[in-house]
Amino acid sequence: MKIYESEIKDGLGDLLLKENSIACCAVAETYKPESSQENVDNLKKIIAQNSSAGEVALAQNEDQIDLYYLKSILVSTGWNKNDDVFDSQELWSARDTPEDKPFNFMHDEKDIIGHITGNVVVDFDGAEIDTETEEIPNAFNILTTSVIYTEWSDKDQRDRMQKIVSEIEEGKWFVSMECLFPDFDYALVSPDGSTKVLPRNEASAFLTKHLRSYGGSGKYEDYRVGRLLRNLSFSGKGLVSKPANPRSVILEGNELFDESKAEILTISSIKENVMSDTHDKQILDLQKELAEAKSQNEELRDKVAAEQRAEFEEKIQALEATIAEQASSISEKEEALAAKETELTQAQEALAAKEEILVAKEEALAEMQKKEATMKRKAQLEEAGFEAEEALATVEDFNHLDDETFDKIVAAMKKKATKRDEEKEEDKEKAAPKEEKAVMKKKAELEEEVDTAEAGEEVLETVEESAEVAIAEAVGEEDPAESLRAVASEWLGSILQSVPKEDN
Repeated sequence: MKIYESEIKDGLGDLLLKENSIACCAVAETYKPESSQENVDNLKKIIAQNSSAGEVALAQNEDQIDLYYLKSILVSTGWNKNDDVFDSQELWSARDTPEDKPFNFMHDEKDIIGHITGNVVVDFDGAEIDTETEEIPNAFNILTTSVIYTEWSDKDQRDRMQKIVSEIEEGKWFVSMECLFPDFDYALVSPDGSTKVLPRNEASAFLTKHLRSYGGSGKYEDYRVGRLLRNLSFSGKGLVSKPANPRSVILEGNELFDESKAEILTISSIKENVMSDTHDKQILDLQKELAEAKSQNEELRDKVAAEQRAEFEEKIQALEATIAEQASSISEKEEALAAKETELTQAQEALAAKEEILVAKEEALAEMQKKEATMKRKAQLEEAGFEAEEALATVEDFNHLDDETFDKIVAAMKKKATKRDEEKEEDKEKAAPKEEKAVMKKKAELEEEVDTAEAGEEVLETVEESAEVAIAEAVGEEDPAESLRAVASEWLGSILQSVPKEDN
């Protein structure tokens, strides 16, 4: 089925694809097919008395013990209770489509319980209509005959069929024929009772949502709207219980609708007709509605204005209160921030002062440590035989050396000086006898002079000094301390030449 744009916008696309069939339901009745004309005539009379009775077509294979025979009215021309319209031309063209179609249980195509054996066209009085006639009747019924398979090798299935047959005879079951249609048009009935047909197309498809089959009211403006089915075909039949939703199946009772006598409309003509029929009334209604709308609009406008003013004033007051609160909070925060900044400045100044003091103390400590190291090294050199000034000058020249290196040099220097002293002492001991004799002789002479002259303390000092000079001259050597210093300086210089100097 073709789906139009307006139907898709109305949310009917899936429903149209799904709902393209109709279940026509009638009471299932049993009958015994017989070939005698008398029995056929009697059956027709029964059908004429009951509009919901079954078909009169005779089974071609009668009196089979494994078959149960049913008859039912399939469908009738006209406008049914669900606003579906079966046109006589359309239904006539589909009159032979039911034959040989499957008979299932509850419309379950996998549960086949029989088949349709035949069909016949009859009028509303039950009289058979010659299907070879060239003139198609305006009103008629299609009746079908069918059989149910009663004998099965499966016992459960056989018992099931026997139960169904019993319930059919009690009037508990119905037969539902499914009618397929790939398209439809719109059948309309105007307020004066005249019938019209409007082809379904893109322009008219907006009417689909007004059809009862798709959830509408069945009306458009003052028109009654029905679904005129096109290209009908009957696809089978099902044995069903009485339907819970009468809208989904049609039991009986069609109104006459003759398309051949209906006016064919265009979408523009229906809109024009509707407007012309209701134009004056619509103008009056519109004028009245307009006046009421104006009055309501003025009242609503005043009400809205008052509500808006009250709302705006409330919002302004709340906003002003919020602004005042935020301003107070900002002022407090600014004061707190200023106090914090003052505290921070004071703390920075105190820290700077402490840093200056610390730097001064560190400088003083470094100077003290330097002096201490200098005095220590000076003492070491003096201990090694250096004069004070010479020791100080040496320390200053070599202050780039670390303590460990300096200590090693001094220790080595002492060791070498000690060895040299020992060598000199040995040399001195070798010359001692000769020297001692000279010294003793000189001393004796001096003592004699002292005794003779009865010299005083001053003379003795002079004598001692002379004695020391004499000793030195006698030994033939320079002052021992001076000699030590010379040796040390010479050796220290040689050592230091091999020691790499660090950058100041």
